[in-house]
Amino acid sequence: MASTATIDQDQKAAILARYAEERDKRLREDGNEQYLELKGQLAHYAEDPYSERTAREPLTDHVTYAFVGGGFSGLVSGARLKEAGIEDIRILEKGGDFGGTWYWNRYPGAQCDTAAMVYMPLLEETGHMPSEKYVHAPEILDHCRRIGEHYDLYDKAVFHTKVESMVWEAEQSRWRITTDRGDNFTADFVGLGTGPLHVPKLPGIPGIDSFKGHSFHTSRWDYDYTGGDPDGTLLEGLADKRVAIIGTGATAVQIVPHLSRAAKEVFVIQRTPSSIDIRNNEPIDPDWFEEIATEGWQKRWLDNFTANQGLGYANEDLVQDGWTDLTRRFRERIKDLPPDQLTVENMLAAWEDADLQKMTEIRARTDEVVGDGETAAKLKAWYRQLCKRPCFHDEYLQSFNNPNTHLIDTDGQGAARITEKGVVVAGEEYEVDCIIYATGFEVGTTLERQMGFHPVGRDGLTLTEAWEEGMRSKHGIHVHGFPNLFLVQSAQGAHLISNYPHNLVECARAIAIMIAHALKSGAKEVEVTKEAQDQWVALLMTGPGMVIGSTECTPGYYNNEGQPTDESRYFVGYPHGAQAYFAYLDGWLNSGEFEGVEFR
Repeated sequence: MASTATIDQDQKAAILARYAEERDKRLREDGNEQYLELKGQLAHYAEDPYSERTAREPLTDHVTYAFVGGGFSGLVSGARLKEAGIEDIRILEKGGDFGGTWYWNRYPGAQCDTAAMVYMPLLEETGHMPSEKYVHAPEILDHCRRIGEHYDLYDKAVFHTKVESMVWEAEQSRWRITTDRGDNFTADFVGLGTGPLHVPKLPGIPGIDSFKGHSFHTSRWDYDYTGGDPDGTLLEGLADKRVAIIGTGATAVQIVPHLSRAAKEVFVIQRTPSSIDIRNNEPIDPDWFEEIATEGWQKRWLDNFTANQGLGYANEDLVQDGWTDLTRRFRERIKDLPPDQLTVENMLAAWEDADLQKMTEIRARTDEVVGDGETAAKLKAWYRQLCKRPCFHDEYLQSFNNPNTHLIDTDGQGAARITEKGVVVAGEEYEVDCIIYATGFEVGTTLERQMGFHPVGRDGLTLTEAWEEGMRSKHGIHVHGFPNLFLVQSAQGAHLISNYPHNLVECARAIAIMIAHALKSGAKEVEVTKEAQDQWVALLMTGPGMVIGSTECTPGYYNNEGQPTDESRYFVGYPHGAQAYFAYLDGWLNSGEFEGVEFR
């Protein structure tokens, strides 16, 4: 790894100019509209290859709590409600089992990019020790199932089920839910955990439906075609195949080494390179784990990780990864500043300097690892590290040293078109047997497109209409006009992007406490007041703005594909940082007053 060298002002100016140049060449007026919905001729890309949909009778009953989404959000919500003594829970999931993103992502090499000790929820409660610092997808999916079994969440769960409508019935103070399975039932309380990573997207490349070879999306990996399995067995079915993979984000970074080892030829179609830092994965020592896994260990680790990443201070770094490294550099730059100089401007400047140094080292690593200088140059990420999801891998860059693996850089423009035989870039056609779309999931598209339905609240107001001028909530959990509806996500709360499950764990705890309070007190409705919601949104907007995914960044899902948006409120969190938000929420709950939320 390159040494940490000081960057002078001339170098800084040159780097920032390059950042702007690379951003501008990638800006597109169509923004998120460039991606295609999986319908019509493209609908097969969304089919579930992992489990069959089985027939069942429609549900026409009533439950206390219904939750949409069987990923981490639904699992931790169900767990906390069960712990609070609320047993009558139904989780609805469009996949064939619990897991959410990890039900769909079974591609070779898939693993978490935040340390498993803080990423996998409810480890302490279920007694599970992660096998590695960054565990692979099969273990995460198994853990999701473990949570479901531990808390008896399978009892009323329904899979391969899509919600079609969710309507508030004011006279009965309940929600009515219908699904594509003919279900028509009611619930006292509902939760939404549909998350941002479950609707696969395809790039709007002309001719995408004309290809005569084999193709699939990475969230629907076709092991029947490729051979191998999610555990990393060689993809022997590709031995005589020429394969193109479109996309070079976190998914492709994990897949390319497996393709490089197995396929006859691999063409990596790149619009924007990812930043590739060192992974340094290693197995977890059971003896060490037994020593640290004392009561409350995972909460200590979660709090420590958040403190090391945020504006708080920690005496030690338990996780010690690429996420905390960047903030450690930032802290070093501000630790000697006198109190009167700890201004927002100075802190943002210190963050910029830390990021410039970090990204300079990451680009230098590319030169050290990749043998061909021209290829190395094209693999360098010219943007701030948090403009896109940072990647950590010890085999991706090395794959381009293999003679069968070719980087096809599009200079920010993407593939020009797809033909019957392959992919065209800059006038040259690359004939392939298979195209793999590593283009991720929809983020930033409409609520209805992501959820598949409009929640309809009081007086016929849809959630889309309520957020017509931007998301409005309190804590990112409650929305005025939608009694007894709870959101389990990160926006307008901690907005902790580096470790998304921490947001979900705290949301779930809050919801369980409030529903238990409502049931105990006899309240039929729980709703945030408009005044409290407006005050919360106003507070959010007093913060320093987004470090992650600003409009100065190269386009991506962190910044609405680089397009200005009236929904800027969606992309902000508590102005004092995630650690402060979790502490605030804990105090808000423990007071028992639930300020701003009415129980009636």
